[in-house]
Amino acid sequence: MERIVITGMGCVCPLGNDVPSFWAALIAGQSGIRPLTKLDTSGLRNATGGEVQNFDWSDYGEEGDCDEASQFAFAAAHEAIADAHLSDVALAQAGMVFSTNFGGAASWETVCDMIPDTGEVDAELFRQFTLEDAANYTAGRLHINGPRVTLTNACSSGGNAIGLACDWLRVGRCDIALAGGHDGLGLSSLAGLSILRTISPELCRPFDKNRNGTIFGEGAAMLVLETWSSAERRNAKVYAEVVGWAVNNNAYHLTAPDKDGAGLRAVMSAALRDANISPTEIDYINAHGTGTPYNDLAETQAIKAVLGEHAKQVPVSSIKAATSHTMGAAGGLEAIATVQALIEQKLPPTLNYETPDPECDLDYVPNQARPVTLRVALSNSSGIGGNNASLILRVV
Repeated sequence: MERIVITGMGCVCPLGNDVPSFWAALIAGQSGIRPLTKLDTSGLRNATGGEVQNFDWSDYGEEGDCDEASQFAFAAAHEAIADAHLSDVALAQAGMVFSTNFGGAASWETVCDMIPDTGEVDAELFRQFTLEDAANYTAGRLHINGPRVTLTNACSSGGNAIGLACDWLRVGRCDIALAGGHDGLGLSSLAGLSILRTISPELCRPFDKNRNGTIFGEGAAMLVLETWSSAERRNAKVYAEVVGWAVNNNAYHLTAPDKDGAGLRAVMSAALRDANISPTEIDYINAHGTGTPYNDLAETQAIKAVLGEHAKQVPVSSIKAATSHTMGAAGGLEAIATVQALIEQKLPPTLNYETPDPECDLDYVPNQARPVTLRVALSNSSGIGGNNASLILRVV
């Protein structure tokens, strides 16, 4: 079976609008969570969020030609493709697996505002709020003709997209694939998440005893994946190898994880089997780590169940207190952080960690980046509805 490697990465997020800026800010312990400026926060559980800063769409397209979330996706894809040095010929046959939670939420809200005022709907805005708009727009602009799909599996979507792209490459549907996720901030989504009480009224504190919710944000993260033989033919620079992945769902509850993290335990175990590696080979886990009371406990329980005694030796960190929870983009952004950790041999920290929780008793890399020796890392994603995905990445 073909080996699958990562040859390009791109992102737009609250910590920076390209991978070098994102990684530098993440390792420096900076946070992109700030007071929100793009929408009215009255009535929301928190007036802060992960808002993309200083993004200039005029570098890529014309005003009004796609929704802002699609703009983020296109910019991240553009960076990943340039990073991989893909020719137009190679790009034309590439597959695309995009993912999102809310698609063009900003355009949808604009349409809803227009109806009572004018009784009319702008057809162009109607197109832009569809979930598949980012993939359609990117494929059209860049003339990508390979297989294409848009996933929406809640906040595990980005991890799912990368895994599905790997499956396509393994079975020969394409030799190169562009995969990742995107989302923009919208009042409707934040209002709903406030009602569900998943949003912290103060800080996002993953794994801390006083954690009380997450903070949401926006952005996009895209990776170029390809078969080993394709990368060799192109003499491409290889960042890391995707050695295994898995996807499942808890089938338990809309928002709560199942007892003892059974779903996460099962998906991590399945990813290890897919990679044909032992739990003792895992050197680092980039956790889903939302900062919600139940998720962080369930993930800790799952890690200990899967890794056994080895879990005590494995550092685990969550980047969400730095990036915010970027929803459909989260799995892709965390995969990029994991790849960068493998490349740089440095762990991103878990910010705002102050008070240890006796029930969350692993090494969470508190507050400061850490040099380390890594070979194999695991990245977890979870989402509303019980969706889970795990990716296993290895140094090449």
